[in-house]
Amino acid sequence: MNSEKEMSFLDHLEELRWHLIRSTLAVLLFGTLAFIAKEFIFDVLLFGPKKADFPTYKLLCKIAQTIGFKESFCFTELPFRIQSRTMAGQFSAHIWTSITAGFIIAFPFVLYEFWKFISPGLKIKERKSASGFILIASLLFFIGVLFGYYIVTPLSINFLGSYQVSKEVFNDFDLSSYISLVRASTLACGLIFELPILIYILTKIGLLTPETLRKYRKFSLVIVLILSAIITPPDIASQVIVTIPIVILYELSIFISKAVIRNQNKKEITSE
Repeated sequence: MNSEKEMSFLDHLEELRWHLIRSTLAVLLFGTLAFIAKEFIFDVLLFGPKKADFPTYKLLCKIAQTIGFKESFCFTELPFRIQSRTMAGQFSAHIWTSITAGFIIAFPFVLYEFWKFISPGLKIKERKSASGFILIASLLFFIGVLFGYYIVTPLSINFLGSYQVSKEVFNDFDLSSYISLVRASTLACGLIFELPILIYILTKIGLLTPETLRKYRKFSLVIVLILSAIITPPDIASQVIVTIPIVILYELSIFISKAVIRNQNKKEITSE
């Protein structure tokens, strides 16, 4: 006998509302802490990729020197300035950056609330088999965020910040534009790195199979290249750097999908 109470549609909506409220409160809590830590968030994190001593630039400079392209990533200063041209520009940037930081930090808890909402609809065996969902999904998200911050963001800033159509034009970037680039690069990569989780879920509910993923691998590669072009500057090196981990994630997703199908077939055999 099922110990879970049958819930009406309105009961489910009420349950969902409380999960969303708790998730929002968690984001606001960590966002408040990020708001207080203004100097660290802005001077160290946000404006870190603007400085020549950023770890990525140092590493790329050493690599460039090794292969004979010293002028590409070895520099003492990026030729642009950041400005705020509206009265509320800096305060608005402070607020939204804090909320973004709050979401990133609270991501495991948001996932936990999502899991609590859907788990009552799963069987006991399914709950046990997916017990590592929050840990793995959070780990992938944070790896993606770090990849976006340390790889995609500095590549984008270096290319776009030093690009000039003429020496008569000096790059003065608006604060909101700079922050949008950093935010889009980190969050986009964080979500893209959730691909294996998405494939797992779609395979679990029967919408995807390993054969389908293999069949449309070429089309998927085109989509990957388009995504890489969207979240990186339009130079080949940056797109290749971003494409490689996404392709690896896609191949890993095929392996995961295959494992899910294999486990489902084993369960069907043992149940007969």
